[in-house]
Amino acid sequence: MVSKNDKSSKEQTSAEWRAIKSLLPYLWPKGQLEMRVRVIVAVILLVAAKVATVAVPAVFGLAVDVIARPADYGLYLPILLLVGYGLLRVGQQAFAELRDFVFAKVGQRAIRKIALLVFQHLHDLALRFHLDRQTGGLSRVIERGIKGIDFLLRFMLFNILPTLIEITLVCAILWSMFGFLFSLITFVSIVIYISFTLVFTEWRLKFRRAMNKSDTEANTKAIDSLLNFETVKYFGNEKHEADRYDSSMQRYETAAVKSLTTLSLLNVGQGVIIALGLTVLLLISGQRVMLGTMTVGEFTAVNLYMMQLFQPLNFLGFVYREIRQSLVDMESMFSLLKERKEILDSKGAKPLSVNCGIVTFKNVSFSYNRSRKILNNINFEVPAGQKVAIVGASGAGKSTISRLLFRFYDVDEGKICIDGQDVREVTQTSLRAAIGIVPQDTVLFNDSAYYNIHYGRPNSTPSEVEEAAKLAQIHDFLVGLPKGYDTHVGERGLKLSGGEKQRIAIARTILKQPKVLLFDEATSALDTHTEREIQKSLDEVSKNHTTLVIAHRLSTIVNADEILLLDQGEIMERGNHQLLLSLDGKYARLWRRQQETEKRQKTSLGG
Repeated sequence: MVSKNDKSSKEQTSAEWRAIKSLLPYLWPKGQLEMRVRVIVAVILLVAAKVATVAVPAVFGLAVDVIARPADYGLYLPILLLVGYGLLRVGQQAFAELRDFVFAKVGQRAIRKIALLVFQHLHDLALRFHLDRQTGGLSRVIERGIKGIDFLLRFMLFNILPTLIEITLVCAILWSMFGFLFSLITFVSIVIYISFTLVFTEWRLKFRRAMNKSDTEANTKAIDSLLNFETVKYFGNEKHEADRYDSSMQRYETAAVKSLTTLSLLNVGQGVIIALGLTVLLLISGQRVMLGTMTVGEFTAVNLYMMQLFQPLNFLGFVYREIRQSLVDMESMFSLLKERKEILDSKGAKPLSVNCGIVTFKNVSFSYNRSRKILNNINFEVPAGQKVAIVGASGAGKSTISRLLFRFYDVDEGKICIDGQDVREVTQTSLRAAIGIVPQDTVLFNDSAYYNIHYGRPNSTPSEVEEAAKLAQIHDFLVGLPKGYDTHVGERGLKLSGGEKQRIAIARTILKQPKVLLFDEATSALDTHTEREIQKSLDEVSKNHTTLVIAHRLSTIVNADEILLLDQGEIMERGNHQLLLSLDGKYARLWRRQQETEKRQKTSLGG
């Protein structure tokens, strides 16, 4: 029966091999001759560096023997050997540096390509994925994955593998020069050293994993708390947030202390093994020197070989631990690429061709999960150039309609068409390019006002950006600021008022020049005065456009060509404002209730 630990270890090893396999194509990229030539040259330089490294002790030992007996060899041979020794030392470093110089572009190109691939894939995933994930933790996974690739390339390719080559060469040289016993002692010492290091480091990995888990948790909580800075202040929960963050950091501290203290034990154990192996070899070598079967130069060469071998192995525990962790981090990042793209362009999908911009929902039903249906058999049409409004209580399914129109989700039943074309049969890029939205919660990038408007159409000119701002009635406000359009709006636009953010959102949508407009409760979060001002801008923008308005306040949609009252995912009433009032149904009751609320607010303000 396979134990849980064995199963877990096999799964981890399998995951590490998957990470390496995922990386290899980027190190030998198809169709990129320059990158492949660089890899070949780097390997040649790596071998040259190791040959020079292995030759250094042998040449130095020979030089010692020659210098010890100058009468036998004359003046030139010692000078030649010492110059050769110096050149080998220079070559040892020069070849290694040239190797890094040549390979740098290959490694950085691989990191860039993988990072870009993951970034693009994350944007291709459905909204459902991003609603379920925490941005702080996600960014940490990508950050550690990229660092893991960088570490793996630098240490596994140019530290571990070359060291293994060097061990093989040194053992072969010792065997050929001094016999099997020297080679055997060296090999056994290294095997014991490596085995101890790997076993001890494997045991220590659990502390590193605990550190990473606490680090990710703390980072997620910190970002989440800082993004919701205002909410924290509203409720006076600074201490609560600090305690949550500190609890994660406390777990990190505990794991980090264990990791650092066990590292000291590892270093002591490694030092003991090195000392024992070196001492045994030196005792045998010293005895042979006294017996006259080994020269002083050869004795020196043995010492140099052992010191030279153990020097890179001193870092083996650190390198092995980091490589294992790098592979885990890489696998975590590459696992993001395995996340299924829920919304895909169909085979042979063509760009959306928009002439009139007629939006049609035909028998549309949808649910986020099977337990609750959000929309049930929805049918309506927004004719070209007309405005249709959707109203209803919170949770009625209004915003779901906007998400389906943008194809953030696919309908369960029925279909959505624009000018008779099913949105599932056209490319997502062309679909979203044809629709402009002003949402309820306008989120701006932490950049300039100009950038945020320009984002609507990145290839637009400065004059077009200004024209859009004028139409949205935000131009005068921006030019009145000390930095004008270059004014930074802050994280999520927090430096601007709600009305100013909405006007920038309107300008951004105007600049996009869409055929279809969608206003998703665009004024519901604003005060009455600002709402009226913004509403004028929206009415102006929507002239001669096919417009779908999702609204909470009925006063903002009284001029709509058709109003749909949505209740529990179904259209309960439809018609224009006057018709719905004459029916004296749910819409009329909702209208009277909102009118009474507004009257009370006005009376309260007047008093």
